[in-house]
Amino acid sequence: MCSLSFARSLGLALIPLATCCIVANVLLFFPDGKAIYVQEEHVTTFVWYFMGIGGGGLVMLIPACVFLGMGKCVDSCGTDSCAMCGSVIAALVGLAGSGYCFLISAVALLKGPYCYTTMGWRSPFETDRGKYLFDQERWSDCVYPKHIVEWNVTLLSILLGLSTLEFLICFLQFISGLVNAVCRPCCYKQEYSLNA
Repeated sequence: MCSLSFARSLGLALIPLATCCIVANVLLFFPDGKAIYVQEEHVTTFVWYFMGIGGGGLVMLIPACVFLGMGKCVDSCGTDSCAMCGSVIAALVGLAGSGYCFLISAVALLKGPYCYTTMGWRSPFETDRGKYLFDQERWSDCVYPKHIVEWNVTLLSILLGLSTLEFLICFLQFISGLVNAVCRPCCYKQEYSLNA
């Protein structure tokens, strides 16, 4: 029963993380808080991969719901190990979603924002390999949207941090579920054979 309450706690932790990922991804569509940039397709292409909405957001609700409903699963399955197998599969889904969010956010952060420069609309830091992150003087290469570099760096860093936490939570449940699903039946068999 201890592993069930642990899983429920992890499920509760995933819900606000997933919600924050969705919000951060949505905000990336509106630099300067204006919809005109998305309407004119002047946002980075990585935003359209929906790393926060899909990977770190909606996909993470699957393991969250499974982890929260573990007690009901035990009642219908009849055993803890059966419920733990379901949590292992849900944790794998969560690992994939959070990994996707992390990878796309990292690549988007390295490529830099899509902005208007003296040479027109482009990604001025695309070949920079992330060096622009440590050279704030170069951030003025982006004429508008104003503060687009800060906007992207902040939101993508938030997505990186949140997806890392989601990954760790799902990894913990994966290990816990695997150990409980595999080892518990073996331990109970040994216990019964010793008592017999």
